[in-house]
Amino acid sequence: MRVTVNEAPMQKPKLSLDAKGLVCPEPLMLLRNRVRDMSVGERIEITATDPTTYKDFSDYCHYLGHELVHHSQQGDVLYFVVEKGGS
Repeated sequence: MRVTVNEAPMQKPKLSLDAKGLVCPEPLMLLRNRVRDMSVGERIEITATDPTTYKDFSDYCHYLGHELVHHSQQGDVLYFVVEKGGS
């Protein structure tokens, strides 16, 4: 699993998920459901406000072979980009 905080600007993923205002486990469950329908290598951008989301997404990616490509925070909003792995 690769986690990059300050990588060069990337192309905005075509898929997005707004999980702001939701608390654990809702953001993870929404991500899990969206990733199921994605193709390998496809990326999704997620916004969330629950601080536990980083650990949830990190663990999810690690155990299922996906990649947490980017994570950052601006104010109370967390931003993530996840790329679907080959599993």
